[in-house]
Amino acid sequence: MKDKSNKRLHSQSFPKGANLLHDPLLNKGTAFPIKERELLQLEGLLPPHISSLEEQEMRALETVRAKTSDMEKYIYLISLQDRNETLFYRLVTDHIEEFMPIIYTPTVGWACQEYGHIFRRPRGLYISSNHKGSISKILANWPHRNVDAIVVTDGERILGLGDLGADGMGIPVGKLSLYTVCAGIHPGKTLPITIDIGTNNEKLLSDPLYIGLRQKRIAGTDYDDLLDEFVTSATKSFPNALI
Repeated sequence: MKDKSNKRLHSQSFPKGANLLHDPLLNKGTAFPIKERELLQLEGLLPPHISSLEEQEMRALETVRAKTSDMEKYIYLISLQDRNETLFYRLVTDHIEEFMPIIYTPTVGWACQEYGHIFRRPRGLYISSNHKGSISKILANWPHRNVDAIVVTDGERILGLGDLGADGMGIPVGKLSLYTVCAGIHPGKTLPITIDIGTNNEKLLSDPLYIGLRQKRIAGTDYDDLLDEFVTSATKSFPNALI
């Protein structure tokens, strides 16, 4: 395993410098050792102290516990996941009873209701009714081909909260996070997807910060045809994935 890891680090395709620090699956933050900092062009981009994962976790735990509301904790944890997935999953796994209600129910429902207002960075894939006929092309944009688990929603019924449209993306993101924590599925092999077919939620349609299509939901044959195309395309693009 060590030889394979070293070979991978020396690969021309392995990201370096700032690009590496912006890749949440590969970023170790201040835990990169000296040799890797030299090899991966990270010298000067990180403070000199090399932190252990335990030290990083201590800092993250102190930060999240200082938040005064579950929504603030959710925003911090999702931001951490977007920066450093290794640290995120270490933190959540070690404190699962404390943070499971934050990254999933009940807090994720609140987060979905405010999703457009707390949106920081896109995660997963957004397929809309405008992509009909080209869904396979959209799926090809996902950078990881070895996908084992896909969670998909059209946002119509979110945890009993009703139609939240594209703001329902918090559900597949949160559910797949639990699959990683509880079932050990590598996060790079998971894919959250929202199929945005519009929303009948008038509050969202009039919200200038809503992130989805500003239209009523499609229905009937148009809806069925779009889902059929998605399932067919996803099965071909990710043949090993459970949807």
